[in-house]
Amino acid sequence: MNPPAPSEARARLNAIVKAYDVRGIVGEGLTEASVEALGAAFVDEVDATGDRVVVGHDMRDSSPVFAEAFARGATRRGADVVAIGLCSTDETYFASGSMGAPAAMFTASHNPAAYNGIKFSRAGAQGISLDTGLAAIRDRAGDYLEQGIADAPVSGSVLHADVLADYAAYLRSLVDLSAVRPMKIVVDAGNGMGGLTVPAVLGDAAGLPSLPFEIVPLYFELDGTFPNHEANPLDPANLVDLQRAVVEHGADLGLAFDGDADRCFVIDERGGAVDPSAIAAIVALREIERVRAAGEDDVSVIHNLITSRFVPETIEGAGATPVRTRVGHSLIKDQMRLTGAVFGGEHSAHYYFRDFWGADNGMLAAMHVLAEFGAQGGLLSTLAARFTPYALSGEINSTVTDVPAAYTRIVEAFTGRADFDEFDGLTVDGLTDESEPFWWFNVRPSNTEPLLRLNVEGADAATMAAIRDEVLGLIRA
Repeated sequence: MNPPAPSEARARLNAIVKAYDVRGIVGEGLTEASVEALGAAFVDEVDATGDRVVVGHDMRDSSPVFAEAFARGATRRGADVVAIGLCSTDETYFASGSMGAPAAMFTASHNPAAYNGIKFSRAGAQGISLDTGLAAIRDRAGDYLEQGIADAPVSGSVLHADVLADYAAYLRSLVDLSAVRPMKIVVDAGNGMGGLTVPAVLGDAAGLPSLPFEIVPLYFELDGTFPNHEANPLDPANLVDLQRAVVEHGADLGLAFDGDADRCFVIDERGGAVDPSAIAAIVALREIERVRAAGEDDVSVIHNLITSRFVPETIEGAGATPVRTRVGHSLIKDQMRLTGAVFGGEHSAHYYFRDFWGADNGMLAAMHVLAEFGAQGGLLSTLAARFTPYALSGEINSTVTDVPAAYTRIVEAFTGRADFDEFDGLTVDGLTDESEPFWWFNVRPSNTEPLLRLNVEGADAATMAAIRDEVLGLIRA
C-alpha cells in the first residue's frame, strides 16, 4: 500500500528543506506558519527545552518577521530565545560557540531578494545537515503544521542581545593586524551584512582601536532588495563594480562579501580576482605555522576535492597532513570536528577555522590575507601568483537531463588515459609522466538542479583549456 500523500503544507515544507539548510521563495513554503513550526521542531531536535537558542537574521525584508515567528515556535516548546537581531551568519556561529547554545540564522545568503532561508547549528556552531538532524526537524515541523504545536508546560522567554562588539573583539584576538603597513581597501558589501560587520572588525565602529586601513565602502547600506547587484561574488558580473573601484582608487586590494557575509572574495590591485584556492593555501600556511610554533606536531588541514592541487602540496610542504573531503558546507564542518583540523578551505570561498568552533568565517580569512600581505612589501598580484601556479577553469555548469549517460561518455573517452574515482561525483586524473603536464577534472551533479558542474585544472593554461573543451563536448553531446 502506498503511503498517504502529504498535505499541501507539508509538501511545501518538504520542498524548501535542502541538503544543508532551508531555502525557498518567501510565501511559497516559507511562511510564518512553517517557520513557527520549524522553530518548535528545532527545539525538540536539539533538546533545548529549558535552555537557550540563539536566533539572528540578515537584512532581507522578511527576515525580522520570520525570526519572530521562529522565536514564537521555539518559546512555545520551552526554549529561551536569545535574539541577536541583524547579524552575519558567522556572528550566529560566534554566539552559538561562545554561549554553547544552538542557533538559527535567517538568510538566503547570495540568493536573490525573493528568497529567504534558515541555517541551523547545534551548540558549539556544529552544522546540521539532512543526515544529521535536518530531516528530523522537517518531519516534526510537518507534524506541527498538520496537528498544531503542542505547548511545553512552561513557555520560554525572549532576551535581546547585541554580540557584534564581542564578535569583532574575538576576531581581532585571533589575527593581529595592529602592526601591518597602511593599506587602502575597497570593500563591496553588496548591500548585505558586510555593511555592518566590516566597520566593526576592520574599523572602529565597535569601539576597537583603529587599524592602519583606509576603507573605501561600496554598497554598505543594508538593503535586502539588492539595488546595485546580487550579493553573490561567485558570479563574475557581481565583481565588476569592485574591480573598477579598486583600480580607480589606486587601492591595494578589494574585498567582496556575499549577502550574509560568511564568504569573502579578494581582488588584487589590478582588478584581478584572486582564486579562492590561493586564499586557502595562504591561510593554511599561516595556521600551520602558528600551531607548530605553539608546539603542535600532528597538524591536519582540510581541503575539498576541487580545490587546486597546490593546496594539498602547500599543506604537505609545511609538514602537515592534507585531508581531502567531498564538497559541502556541513560535510566539512563534520570533518573539522572529527579530524581536529586547524583549518579547512573550499573552492567556493568558504573557510573554516578550528579556533572558530570549526565553522566558516569569511571575515577571518580576509584578516589572514591582510596580515600576510600587510607584513611584506610588493603587490597582491605578485603574492597571489606565488599561490596560483596552475591553471583552473573555475566551475562550469551545464544543463544535463541524463547524468549517467554523460558519465558513460566521459569514462569511455578517458579510459586508458586517466584514473577514475567516485568519491564525490566523478574525478578523472590524467595518467601523465614527468615529461607531460598534469591535468585532472571533476564532474558533479547539482543537488537541486538538472546541472553537471565541471572543474578542470592543468599544469598550464593550454593543457587546462584542451581538457576543459573536450569534457564539455562530452557533457553537452
